Amino acid sequence: MTVSREVELEGHIIDSGMMQACFGIVMDLGGSFEVEAFDIGRSETAESYARMRVIADTESELRSIVHELHQNGANLSDPVDATLEPAPADRVVPPNFYSTTNHPTEIRHDGEWLSVERIEMDCAVVIDPDTGSGDTDSSNAEARACTKVLNAIEAGDLVVTGEAGIRVKPPERPRGREGAFGFMQGGVSSERPTQSTITKVAEAVAETKREGGSVLVVPGPALIHSGARDDLARLVREGYVDALSAGNGFAVHDVERDLYGTSLGVDTETLDHPRKGHKHHIYTISEVIRAGGIPEAVASGLVGSGVMYECVTRDVPYVLAGSIRDDGPLPDTITDAVRAQEAIREQAHEADLVLMLSTLLHSVAVGNCLPSDTRVICVDINPATVTQLLDRGSAQAVGLVTDIGTFVPMLAEELLEE
Repeated sequence: MTVSREVELEGHIIDSGMMQACFGIVMDLGGSFEVEAFDIGRSETAESYARMRVIADTESELRSIVHELHQNGANLSDPVDATLEPAPADRVVPPNFYSTTNHPTEIRHDGEWLSVERIEMDCAVVIDPDTGSGDTDSSNAEARACTKVLNAIEAGDLVVTGEAGIRVKPPERPRGREGAFGFMQGGVSSERPTQSTITKVAEAVAETKREGGSVLVVPGPALIHSGARDDLARLVREGYVDALSAGNGFAVHDVERDLYGTSLGVDTETLDHPRKGHKHHIYTISEVIRAGGIPEAVASGLVGSGVMYECVTRDVPYVLAGSIRDDGPLPDTITDAVRAQEAIREQAHEADLVLMLSTLLHSVAVGNCLPSDTRVICVDINPATVTQLLDRGSAQAVGLVTDIGTFVPMLAEELLEE
């Protein structure tokens, strides 16, 4: 005896590869399917619709198949309200809680679909059924759905469990996409023409700013080592960077370049190794600690150039997240990992476009916090960095495999040319 469930796919399901992916999921997990309805969009902008019955030998196998289909945008044809269970204790979720993707998601509650606020991957969804602000008439209060990381769960939170009453909408890639963002189809390639791609990246940044959007830059220390520091500082100064997320090392080497003309002890212009240059980074940390922090070092005149200098003088917010590898660290560095995650999360949810510049760990950390409809451009000389970001779930990212010391100056030239 078999069991079955009916699911639906809507949108640009052919161009996006969604339909093919769902067929593959069913077969890979040992099930079968019958397409009961298929309405094909007849133009580049028209959407398609498919309804299919998924068949499996057992209820357990069917649940596994439906779960994977759901993550890829196939939703049950007969939606019911989501199942809610109270969290038994702080930081403890009910068994079988729903773990989010980074795609736009809706939860059905009391017959209404609620958009999940601040969507990101690997979170629980909590329903607040009564969000009236001091309104004594509860009928005027509107329920809300939002994500919570596990360590933020509180006892009694109503947590969504199972798969019922949940609707996921992965980003679509219809044909005929035009404009500055037309090149952002995802994927990684070192064969892309660098100049033309950088021109398109510059157009995307400029369009984001024209539309009042926010650009978040996630740079690694290699940007300083490669000599691209001054060009990124120019972009900050000219208003093309709205927030910066980096590690202790990036800020240290940026300030070291100002104080000693070196980055990790190497002159970035001549590539010489000055005497005692290997101590410059720890001397830098000591001087900034003595000043009280980066803003204080700028105010006192100790630091007079660079990316961090421009962030301070232009009031561009930055988050420096620490790690166990950090020397010092700088007073500005957040050493509590949970606090650092929270700060990065706030930046990520404000961003409309993210430039990830030659940093694997911070790219993955920020990518984990981003909804799938946030545009991401990841640049690294190592293809594995960009590939890992996409494999982790940031399918909206476009990757450019090139030297960061070439990319940033060319990007600045494109954006700042008269």
